[in-house]
Amino acid sequence: MPTTYETLNVATDSTTTKTILHEVLPLTGTLASGTYDSPDGTSFNIKNYTHGMFQSVYDYPFLSSSANHIYDITIGYDESSQFSGSTSTQNSKKINIYNQFAQILLGYTESANTVRLFENDLTLDNEGVMQNVFVIPFSRLITKDQVKKGTFSMTLGTGSYLNPFNESNADSLIKLQDLSASDQGGTTPTIGGDYGILYLSSGSAPTKLGDNGIGAVFYQAGVAVVTASVLDNIANSEFIVNATGIANLSQSVDQALTGSSITASCDALRNRIGNITFNNSTEINSTIYFCRLPVNKFNYSSNPTYTLGSKIRVKNVASDLPVSYVTTVGLYNARNELLAVAKLSEPLKKTPQNEMTLRVRLDY
Repeated sequence: MPTTYETLNVATDSTTTKTILHEVLPLTGTLASGTYDSPDGTSFNIKNYTHGMFQSVYDYPFLSSSANHIYDITIGYDESSQFSGSTSTQNSKKINIYNQFAQILLGYTESANTVRLFENDLTLDNEGVMQNVFVIPFSRLITKDQVKKGTFSMTLGTGSYLNPFNESNADSLIKLQDLSASDQGGTTPTIGGDYGILYLSSGSAPTKLGDNGIGAVFYQAGVAVVTASVLDNIANSEFIVNATGIANLSQSVDQALTGSSITASCDALRNRIGNITFNNSTEINSTIYFCRLPVNKFNYSSNPTYTLGSKIRVKNVASDLPVSYVTTVGLYNARNELLAVAKLSEPLKKTPQNEMTLRVRLDY
């Protein structure tokens, strides 16, 4: 146990800092289309549920203990949408999904009982409303504290169902990016956190194609919302084609919203998802303590083997100055209870002729 303590002055001997770490997350299209397919077409890394309200994408077969949940996919529309009706497949579930995300991310209008609507201009003025949307909530495992603003990008294929990414047709690939967003601005705060508008982009130096947004990415929530109409112009209107590929059983996006299940629509969207990339953000808060070792303290080791027969082991001549080597810093509370320990990379020599200041960083 130490016998000497040095009191830290919170005002002058400590400070706080915040560090933001970023990782680039490339979520490849093969992951979405089903990396681990069986001969019958079953994708082992895609998990469907009995409730049929969304499906989950994993990086490995989801029954594996090594599998990590990456993101979910679902589809929904507002109850005032042209597709809402008693004859629409899973009508109430699609409405509930839309209302749930709109309520959590945007909140309510001035009327306490009215949920705000997703909009392609997202100024919350109910103009240019996105009433039919695909929603992709990303796992907290990969978004960490938030998606970095201005880094989100998603590509979608608009070719035929069997060849959505037609390399011979440049128009069969569209890219969605939050081009106006950055850490300095271009985002709007809501109940669900800051969001940036998704635009169609083009070129090696991305530029917006038009001024109307086609979706939004909510950075803190880690949710991307895309209007279903972005896939209105796919080749042959083949948003969904049955397993045998018979053309007369294909459905457009509009037809899928009313005539297909949520799971079938999610399967069709996964078939058209290219790469999704963004940078995540991890916020590390730190308290830095400046531990001062004055000239007249900490010159004697607290190790009981430091002395032998009341004599200091490291002294050869009685008149020599005492010497100690600092290897560890302990942080104690007001009752001298040990709270944290910091180890030095190498021992530092301490004598009555020198003084030190050790910088101890505590991350949380």
